[in-house]
Amino acid sequence: MMKKLIIDMDGVMSDVYNQLARLEKRDSGTDINMNDLIGITELEAFPNCKIHVHESGFFRTAPVMGGSQEVVKYLNNKYELYIVSAGMEFPNGLREKYDWLGEHFPFITWEQIVLCGSKRVISGDIMIDDYAKNLTHFPGEKLMFTQPHNQLTEYPDFKRVNSWEEILNIL
Repeated sequence: MMKKLIIDMDGVMSDVYNQLARLEKRDSGTDINMNDLIGITELEAFPNCKIHVHESGFFRTAPVMGGSQEVVKYLNNKYELYIVSAGMEFPNGLREKYDWLGEHFPFITWEQIVLCGSKRVISGDIMIDDYAKNLTHFPGEKLMFTQPHNQLTEYPDFKRVNSWEEILNIL
């Protein structure tokens, strides 16, 4: 029996930090250095974050995280794989996330996509996420994908991963 692998979308497969930085530059002219964001929340890092995540096209046009397409394709053949994204907070994002996955990860079927509110109801063997709040209650192995907001936080029961290449080597 294949192990069930749960993969978060935003901040793991899609590069929302670069999307937010691009939109901040567009709206305010401010260049944001990612190294200056270490240890602070997205809301602190990007003054217009709440506006941008509700903007039409935000999720649909987010860049793909480097290395994710090839590794997710490989893992899709090795695990019972599900993409799980908390999308209810951003109703425009539901369709955008689905379409984004269809464009960039066409091998993922609609049956493998779970757009939900809270991830507390999700179970499986392994979960990759960038937010501790999503990993804390997960019953299986927890892989924390490094993003500036979580970079200074260590959790003894999470294994930190810094890239898709690292994930490939672990899984």
